[in-house]
Amino acid sequence: MLKYVSKRLVYLIPVLIGIVFVVFTIMYFSPGDPAKLILGDRAPEEQVEALRHELGLDLPYHQQLFNYIKGAVQGDFGDSYQLRMPVWDIIKLRFPLTLQLTTFTMLIAVLIGVPVGILSAVKQYSVIDAFSVVFALLMASIPAFWLGMLLMLLFSLNLGWLPSSGYEGLKWLILPSVTLGFINCATIMRMTRSSMLEVVRQDFIRTARAKGAAEKRVIFKHALKNAIIPVITVVGNAFGASLGGAVVTETVFGLPGMGTQIITAIRQKDNPVVLASVIVIALAFSLVNLIVDILYTYVDPRIRD
Repeated sequence: MLKYVSKRLVYLIPVLIGIVFVVFTIMYFSPGDPAKLILGDRAPEEQVEALRHELGLDLPYHQQLFNYIKGAVQGDFGDSYQLRMPVWDIIKLRFPLTLQLTTFTMLIAVLIGVPVGILSAVKQYSVIDAFSVVFALLMASIPAFWLGMLLMLLFSLNLGWLPSSGYEGLKWLILPSVTLGFINCATIMRMTRSSMLEVVRQDFIRTARAKGAAEKRVIFKHALKNAIIPVITVVGNAFGASLGGAVVTETVFGLPGMGTQIITAIRQKDNPVVLASVIVIALAFSLVNLIVDILYTYVDPRIRD
């Protein structure tokens, strides 16, 4: 296991370098001059050129890319063009909030999606099954920003139970977490249902029932154990995607997380912030996938072979 984990971590190095290359190239050739965005369009050309030299923007493309990768390997992600502070300090302020939002989101999605998916498969064609299918299709079709605004109108403006925007504590994460949780819940619910339906129709399930095993034991001991691996994959992918894909939700609820930070940095052509943020999210996504692979071996020991 240790050898496998070490190999996966080594594979992360070329992946991260490739991500840096792609993102750096896009930001370099995209329209806009960071120096002019900082100083304004009316700034004298001499000041603009001086700032470009100070930021190293007058160097050739390949030299800028090499200098950034060299600094990143040493743990130096540079300073923000706009805020004039180390990028790592900005990420340390923003990333914990996004991680909290993603964690609460997946807790809601898993605690609702997995049990309802199991019940829907066991009670196929029942009222519960029909309701869960309709709910899953509805949540999969609704845009996150629209659902977020509906919840905001109901629980913040009309009832006044929860804050609508900003962040001053865990209470401000309830509505964003529910919004993203319901959206992700749909995928987890459908995957759990389809995976369970496939397993409960197999011969070993009929054999277990024929031997007189209790229905709960058949469902949770035999069926769920064999059906859970695709669900773990979906949960892992959803967790990793939520780390970088909660841009719309963070914008709607005014959360100062990684999503809004990346959008703001792209608009301002703050390349060091964009690059460092993408690297952190890519690294987190890769680590989540590694954890999912490790969970496979505990759920089904045959995978170790």
